[in-house]
Amino acid sequence: MNQPPYTMDGIRRSVTLKAIQDVCGKRAWLLLAAHVRTNHVHVVIESDAPPETVMSTLKSSASRALNELGIDEQEHRRRWARHGSTRYIWTKAQLSAAIRYTVSGQGERLSVYEAP
Repeated sequence: MNQPPYTMDGIRRSVTLKAIQDVCGKRAWLLLAAHVRTNHVHVVIESDAPPETVMSTLKSSASRALNELGIDEQEHRRRWARHGSTRYIWTKAQLSAAIRYTVSGQGERLSVYEAP
């Protein structure tokens, strides 16, 4: 790492969550759950796109929104790890478990979205 770890306060988490919701709407991806934590994000999304494409698109969109916010010292800082964990979900039980973990399995609820 050549920069200090990036942490998100309430404003940054809200902006990140909104960016995720916006890009899912624009791309017709079904956002089922999202939880923006202080130093990472969990999402459950239904999409025809490969998981790596979804992940890089979400990172880019969130970074752009955070840059537009204009409150970080370095506008072009690295916020996200080079990759991340991607998983395919095959059953309703796996989907329920993924949503449950994303929404409430990580401790205190911070910036959370759960589809109705």
